[in-house]
Amino acid sequence: MTTTTRTDTPSAWDERTQLATFLDYVRATARAKCEGVSAQDARSAPLPGSPLMTLCGLISHLRWVEYSWFQVVFLGEEDAGPWTEEDPDREMRIAVDVPLADLLTEYEQQAARYRTLVVGHSLDDTARRSIRDGRHVDLRWILLHLIEETARHNGHIDILRELADGETGS
Repeated sequence: MTTTTRTDTPSAWDERTQLATFLDYVRATARAKCEGVSAQDARSAPLPGSPLMTLCGLISHLRWVEYSWFQVVFLGEEDAGPWTEEDPDREMRIAVDVPLADLLTEYEQQAARYRTLVVGHSLDDTARRSIRDGRHVDLRWILLHLIEETARHNGHIDILRELADGETGS
């Protein structure tokens, strides 16, 4: 079993390094919480009121959320995400058909591309597309939002993992 290395202590104290470090930390936490889980448990939805809440679904969701914020909102690319108007949570639904290891690999490969994107832009650069209220957020806001969203979903991942096999911590 691989052990994910994590740190929340940045190598430098500038704002960009601190934000990037915390985003990488919460990403690594999501991966660490999935280490050693069985394929069956990764696809299990143990919460009766949340049939899409699986480890596979959450990792897929985190991957596609970053895609949406970085590529669609920030860069202004066309949205090629798996969701549709009829099925806005499709990224979670289809994830149970993909091995968790593959989802984690995709998530990490994508994170590497986004690390490069963040280095190549100012935190003050604004998104090409607006958010729901019509404003154009800056890269700093996107990083803060992704830290918040990933950390929140890590709590869900933690609960699912404990329900699956009793594993806690990480």
